Amino acid sequence: MRNNSMLASFVITALIVSGCSNKILKSPVSFSKENALERKVDSVLKLMTLAEKVGQLNQYNGFWEITGPTPKDGQAAKKYDDLKKGLVGSMLNVKGVKDVKALQKIAVEETRLGIPLIFGFDVIHGYKTISPIPLAESASWDMEAIKKSAAIAAEEASAVGLNWTFAPMVDIARDARWGRVMEGAGEDPYLGSKIAVARVKGFQGDDLAATNTILACAKHFAGYAFAESGRDYNTVDVSETTLQNTIFPPFKAAVDAGVRTFMNSFNELNGIPATGNPYLQRQILKGDWKFDGFVVSDWGSINEMIAHGYAKDSKQAAEIAINAGSDMDMESSAYVEHLVALVNEGKVKESLIDDAAKRILKVKFELGLFDNPYKYCDEKREKETVGKAEFQQGVLDMAKKSIVLLKNERELLPLKKSGQKIALIGALANDKTSPLGSWRIAADDNSAVSVLEGLQNYKGNQLTFAKGADVAAGRTQFIWETKINMTDKSGFAEAIAVAKQSDVVVMVLGEHGLQSGEGRSRTDLGLPGVQQELLEEIFKVNPNIVLVLNNGRPLAIPWADEHIPAILEAWQLGTQSGNAIAQVLYGDYNPSGKLPMTFPRNVGQVPIYYNYKNTGRPIMNEPESVFWSHYIDEKNTPLYPFGYGLSYSKFEYSDLQLSNSTFSKNGEIKVSIKVKNSGKVTGKEVVQLYIRDLIGSITRPVQELKGFEMIELQPNETKKITFTIDEKTIEYFTAKLKWEAEPGDFKVFIGGSSAKTIQGNFQYSN
Repeated sequence: MRNNSMLASFVITALIVSGCSNKILKSPVSFSKENALERKVDSVLKLMTLAEKVGQLNQYNGFWEITGPTPKDGQAAKKYDDLKKGLVGSMLNVKGVKDVKALQKIAVEETRLGIPLIFGFDVIHGYKTISPIPLAESASWDMEAIKKSAAIAAEEASAVGLNWTFAPMVDIARDARWGRVMEGAGEDPYLGSKIAVARVKGFQGDDLAATNTILACAKHFAGYAFAESGRDYNTVDVSETTLQNTIFPPFKAAVDAGVRTFMNSFNELNGIPATGNPYLQRQILKGDWKFDGFVVSDWGSINEMIAHGYAKDSKQAAEIAINAGSDMDMESSAYVEHLVALVNEGKVKESLIDDAAKRILKVKFELGLFDNPYKYCDEKREKETVGKAEFQQGVLDMAKKSIVLLKNERELLPLKKSGQKIALIGALANDKTSPLGSWRIAADDNSAVSVLEGLQNYKGNQLTFAKGADVAAGRTQFIWETKINMTDKSGFAEAIAVAKQSDVVVMVLGEHGLQSGEGRSRTDLGLPGVQQELLEEIFKVNPNIVLVLNNGRPLAIPWADEHIPAILEAWQLGTQSGNAIAQVLYGDYNPSGKLPMTFPRNVGQVPIYYNYKNTGRPIMNEPESVFWSHYIDEKNTPLYPFGYGLSYSKFEYSDLQLSNSTFSKNGEIKVSIKVKNSGKVTGKEVVQLYIRDLIGSITRPVQELKGFEMIELQPNETKKITFTIDEKTIEYFTAKLKWEAEPGDFKVFIGGSSAKTIQGNFQYSN
């Protein structure tokens, strides 16, 4: 009987894997629609040994040349042996249909139960076709464009066999020194939440089982961007109110949008590493928010708890992590090495292993991998999909929408299309790799359109290029092989000579694409190397300069703001970078971007953000007074505030109206404003709504973004924009440790940035 029972189990599993699960699990005596998936998962789980359950919790990085010989010894051989034993649930950094299919074949056809693998990859802002870095996309404030960008990335990545991306990063970031600001949506929890939803829906689509969608992963849970000194992986120590009101909202929005995976973070939070933090993972995420997907650790972060001083060895780290709610171990090997023993020793309940394995199996069912493990392995589709022309148009559109016009004196922009001599200066102007930015690991070097190439498409002017100076490499040499002399000024003379002979100078300066990103914190937010000196030397001979910034974080450029007449924030815009910049420079696209993150005057101001607290001494009542919150050597105000961005159009705000001065529980107020395009060209404007809660049980920020709408206006056209304010608009995590709207007085602000608004007042009572 035992042998017959075992044989029956294998038959059932084989039917599930071969795509016949519907016949078994949805028969006339099958289960209700609500629990059908649960029953499928349970049917597989019952067949599994403890070791095989633990195997589902184990993720390995690609460990050998798959088309080469089988590894015979060392760590690669150990991993290969685990794979064949069914002790691997997921692989990462394996891409391409041929390799993915080969590994999936081992998992499905050579292991005891044939459970398929999930294949993960860092598809952060594109796979081969690269969109702007996420911070740049956030500057568009265009949720449909961001969603489409993620959908393009998902379609291309899924065509090469992938079904899981480690994105979006939804960390709220206030410190531009932190290199990973390039990977997120900036400083505001409301905007960040909207973008989190857009990217989750873009990656996952409406059907996870479709072959052109992939799993999204909300990361890093939680507090990663609040690392002390802006230094990556550093300690984080924040209050509960900061967690709830600032850090958590985008993560909660991702859960509500249906994100299927989470990634915990490298940092400790209030003394406990996030990977081993039960408050974050069990109480908040899986408890309060009822998240039913699975949590993956960040790379090796389970074993990193040893270095944190929180676990004495890998075995204890595995115990802490699984008990805390971390379901899948990325590249620590801690779970696969120790969890079986920990269960047998009574230190870990097998029910926790079951819960983690069920979460992972459930997602595999949702992806349709049990019906067809090779559904992402179509070589014909791979060849037809990667680099499709329509993808290029999509990322070009996203790039243009991401550009922010910071300054435009004397209407130097847009450039005239004929009859001018234009000098193009800066190493980044002729760079075809830097515009791809950080986190574009599947893209080919030299595949971006350079600014030089983009401008060369316009034939009416005489264009002359001079490099001037290199961009300093900093400590990025380990992946950026180009050797850079950061003090070399030998190109200055040529650049100065070209500038003297030109009507307009376009200077493309900033950071190389690999000077921001993970592990790339900076203490200086100015232009790297001798670029600032080059800018000043060119200004001496020709002040008609258009400064095009390429960067992955806010920069401190006070000298440029004071002297340079036109400044364009062009970030790192991806594959179509040069074409997007050229079209904006020549006015074929009217810039509409708004900053998602504050630009400081000086690095000493950071962290700097618009939604700060007022403090007990917020303003200087007497000019000669010393004792108020300020610097003695710099202004308090930012160089460019959150929400700021100009246009070739001019927008005028007027006539703010409230439908009522008060509202109460279950009620609402309508607030409207008129916006007029007083310029000469059609343009888009992001109309922004902010509120201030004047008195709270916990002190409230001076402003909070609570709504925005993008409108397009013809010259001399006026539109009336109306927002609704209700209890949801004004609620926050109060001193009662819950989300609620408190009665009191409020200010409402509407304008084109956080710093330039028209305001009104209202009251709320409950």
